Amino acid sequence: MAAKQGRELGESDVLEFHNSLSKYSDAEFRRLNQYFRSDIIYVIENVDFSGVLQELCYRKAITGEQAQMYREVGKQCGYSAAASLLLEDMFEKNGNSTKLLWESLYALQRNYSHPNLLGIVDEITENGRNILSDELLNEHGHDLHQDLGDTQKELKDHLFRQTNVLQECRPPGQSHPAQNFPISERYIELVVIGGRHLRKQGQHEALQTGELHEYHIRRKVQTGLERITPNRLFRWCFRSHRVPQSVIVTGVAGVGKTTLMHKFVFDWVQGKHYQKFAYVFFFKCRDMHHNEDGMYISLEQLILAEYPFLKKNLGLILNDPQKLLFIFDGLDESRSQLDLSNDGLRDLCGSPIEVSTVGGIMNSLLRQTLLKGSTVLLTSRPIALEKLQTGILHRSAEIVGFLSKEREEYFSKFYNNDFIWKDVFQYVRDTGILFTLCYNPSYCWITCTALKCCFTKQAGKPLAPPKTITQLFVNYISNVLTNHSIDYDCDRNDLIKIARLADHGVKNRILVFYDNDLAAFDVRATKLLSGFMTETTQANDQSRVTRSFLHLTIQEFWAASLYYLDYSKEGFKQLMDSASTCGDGRYEIFFRFLAGLSHPPSRSMLERYFGKFSAEATREVIKWLNERVHQELQGLREDEDKQKLLDMFSFLFESRNSSLVRETVGQCPLLDLSDLYLTPVDCVILSYILGCCKEIESLNLDSCLIQTEGLERLSPVLYSVQTLSLSNNDLKDAGIEVICNALKDPRCRIQSLSLQKNYLTVDCCSKLASAIKENSTVVSLNLARNKIRNDGLSSLISIFHDPNCRIHTLSLQENGLSDDSVQTLLSISDSGSLRNLDLKGNFFTDACADDMQYFILTCTSLSEIKLGMNDFTPRVETSLEILKEDRPGLDITMG
Repeated sequence: MAAKQGRELGESDVLEFHNSLSKYSDAEFRRLNQYFRSDIIYVIENVDFSGVLQELCYRKAITGEQAQMYREVGKQCGYSAAASLLLEDMFEKNGNSTKLLWESLYALQRNYSHPNLLGIVDEITENGRNILSDELLNEHGHDLHQDLGDTQKELKDHLFRQTNVLQECRPPGQSHPAQNFPISERYIELVVIGGRHLRKQGQHEALQTGELHEYHIRRKVQTGLERITPNRLFRWCFRSHRVPQSVIVTGVAGVGKTTLMHKFVFDWVQGKHYQKFAYVFFFKCRDMHHNEDGMYISLEQLILAEYPFLKKNLGLILNDPQKLLFIFDGLDESRSQLDLSNDGLRDLCGSPIEVSTVGGIMNSLLRQTLLKGSTVLLTSRPIALEKLQTGILHRSAEIVGFLSKEREEYFSKFYNNDFIWKDVFQYVRDTGILFTLCYNPSYCWITCTALKCCFTKQAGKPLAPPKTITQLFVNYISNVLTNHSIDYDCDRNDLIKIARLADHGVKNRILVFYDNDLAAFDVRATKLLSGFMTETTQANDQSRVTRSFLHLTIQEFWAASLYYLDYSKEGFKQLMDSASTCGDGRYEIFFRFLAGLSHPPSRSMLERYFGKFSAEATREVIKWLNERVHQELQGLREDEDKQKLLDMFSFLFESRNSSLVRETVGQCPLLDLSDLYLTPVDCVILSYILGCCKEIESLNLDSCLIQTEGLERLSPVLYSVQTLSLSNNDLKDAGIEVICNALKDPRCRIQSLSLQKNYLTVDCCSKLASAIKENSTVVSLNLARNKIRNDGLSSLISIFHDPNCRIHTLSLQENGLSDDSVQTLLSISDSGSLRNLDLKGNFFTDACADDMQYFILTCTSLSEIKLGMNDFTPRVETSLEILKEDRPGLDITMG
């Protein structure tokens, strides 16, 4: 009986589910509860805690008093703690109580389609009996013959040495070696979500993941994302409706794919999970020198090249494929393509001794033509997955990096809890654009490395902390060059050669470079190069070395610098032509660097080593920016156009060219980004644009989901526009503080303010009223579709008691106002400013008809009042409408 996702469950379905649980003994049911414990806690805290409690009360699993107690715990200690306490209490009771808990979870599908909820219900109904046996196997493993047991121990010892430490990148320069840390102490949890449905074409993968990551953090993961912990990668998947045998984990460069695989293997070695796999074969695609096109190898040869000590028993091991897990880490770094389309069928093989390409072997394992019953785990960057859109993969997951808590933990550990880590972290959080990038562990490392010299006391003048991505990477690259220049003369020509290599990689989507690649660009393997690129030596071939930049973004920075160090008009034109036809977004960060390096102060630290940047290149970049911004502003119509304009704003932000911003954006009096999701970083960028352009009169940010955090990023410039529309942004009462500060600013120009549909309540009304009283500019206030109710109206109406009040338009549509509110309105019937009043969609009834009639007749300044969609009878509606005969020029609308 599958869990129904259409929310069409009847009570008979719930009863059937409840009865199905009776097939388990009390001991078995206790084991199932412990197995699902962390999943249930996650579901309860992320679906809707109040809704869960309400369902539990309805099912008589808890009392109303207990529900209130759990609510209070949630408010004081967080919903995770409250959910943990709830489960602890439920599990202590008899079996029927916990069955009522499961019954409630099943019934909640009618209201919530959160995939983790659907997943656990589907798993217990479809795979519950197998869970009990699999858990014993995963805990204790297989009984192996002594020879195979000894071989397994040798493999585990080998993998332990491979994965028990985390190696950070080498610090800039050669004065300190790369640091190693025990993985059990240094590993920081990464967020992994189910599915690859998030990504869209045409945007840089690192930027898009950061933006989506921020979005889903702020939405509290209630938007349909499935959270997957590493020890659950091979659990029942409700999407493919099976226990998966083929799983792919994707993630942008540097987000932690290899680290996650190290932790997965390390935990297997330690016996913490998945002991049903007697043998795990861990391959890094970049280290497999058989990846070159045209090279053929068998699976046996592939395994023995990595694990030669398995030779004696490999035949026996491969005879039992259900006990095997193959991990291929970094498909995007393999030169042998994994092609799961029909074109890939020609390279399939059927036995471990049959030769094929490495891609063909992976394809054969996935299609189960080779070692049927074995399991495969792959990792890759998203950009390399064009040919993997297929049902062959039973589960796909994506690493989206660190939450805020984990970022903070990373900074603390990086600085070894030195007191400066708090200052650095606070600076990064306040900067916004740097904080968002730090969802990625590699960006965390680059940021911490670049900022260290800005916050530590060193000889000479301290460096100014960066405010843009370009400035961050300038700091980082300068730091590397400073350390290397101690014992190495940085030659401009050598730097240009590195830049050419990087540019070639960006254009052709190459991350891993071989000796012949370096030779093609005359790049020498010097100590200088090792400051920017990592070296990987084949374990079985010490003479074979591959290199890659420490992070893709470092490669993109070098590529952008090429056009300033070795400028040619023809080369620049070819770049723009190539980028304009590229639809995968690979040039987006590259262009940010290109724009940022046009700012002389931003790049000045580099010129000590690079020499002068081309003035002609700077002029060409500024000209290109000017033309592109004008082009996007003129074509601004659809949401796609708005996104392109926002991308151009990010380039202007990096350029720090305020006169260019005024010359382009300043010519547009209306800036409409409505219905375009804006991250906090976008708000930082928009704040910079508005700060440069005092000419912008109207700012429309309706339905941008900026919330309070985004609003705070905009706070320095909100006062500067005349029309400010912030409808449907989930600002809540907390956001009103930012609005009030803007209204109180002596420079405030806001005349029309729209805050409709922001979940505002009575609690914010007195603050808003006080701010408007201090303000002398606001004439139109839209508070429609909030919940200010009668008490909130009482606070707001005090605005009109001020003789200096200038507000002539007030919308209070759908605010929960009732008959008592009309008495409050009567107190301002002598207002000299109020002309347009919208009271539609409230709860006015015939009981207030006389008071409403008196208000309309006595408030002589009114020229329009809207009363439709209230609870008046037709008779009263008619009596109110005919009042306009006594008040010529007054428009009374009941529709």
